[in-house]
Amino acid sequence: METMENVMVMDHPLIQHKISKLRDEKTGTNEFRRLVSEIAMLMGFEALRDLPTEDVEIQTPIEKCMTPMIAGKKMAIVPILRAGLGMVDGVLSLVPSAKVGHIGLYRDPETHEPQEYYCKLPEPIEQRTILVVDPMLATGGSGSDAIKMIKEHGGKKIKFMCIIAAPEGLKRLHEDHPDVQIYVGALDRELNENAYICPGLGDAGDRIFGTK
Repeated sequence: METMENVMVMDHPLIQHKISKLRDEKTGTNEFRRLVSEIAMLMGFEALRDLPTEDVEIQTPIEKCMTPMIAGKKMAIVPILRAGLGMVDGVLSLVPSAKVGHIGLYRDPETHEPQEYYCKLPEPIEQRTILVVDPMLATGGSGSDAIKMIKEHGGKKIKFMCIIAAPEGLKRLHEDHPDVQIYVGALDRELNENAYICPGLGDAGDRIFGTK
């Protein structure tokens, strides 16, 4: 697949190792949930590399100094329900002060197109760095629609982070939103006829929440 501007596919050994464990059908719900959170934290470390900072005065035990801290309004983490919820705690462990919004989309079983059922974003959304999270980027429909909804509410600086992506979904999301930075844990081979990522890991929501 050709290199696309604003797209980063992670190659860190720790991320790759944990994604391999996620793929294993023998990995149970508890471990799967923990791994998703850990991967989100590791990926978030890279995705938030360009958060703005400002120098503030701090009194150390030795002397006063000017030292950088994150600037501006608190960032927003926006999971796409429901599977995206599994990634929130990992990012919050890096930025505990972040606000959390929610976007509810479900995939129509016939058309495979996303349908909206919920949207609640922290205000003022236009002043925040927004990190949209969803473990899987399959057709790209849900991710693209979620970002479109955020833009309609005034969001400007938007990043998207997923653990596994199909080439088809990554291409669509990038073409629909070329201004959005996309972070991918692993880029898989293709979608099958049921729009599941291959080799993938099955249904991320079912494996996070222990449902079928």
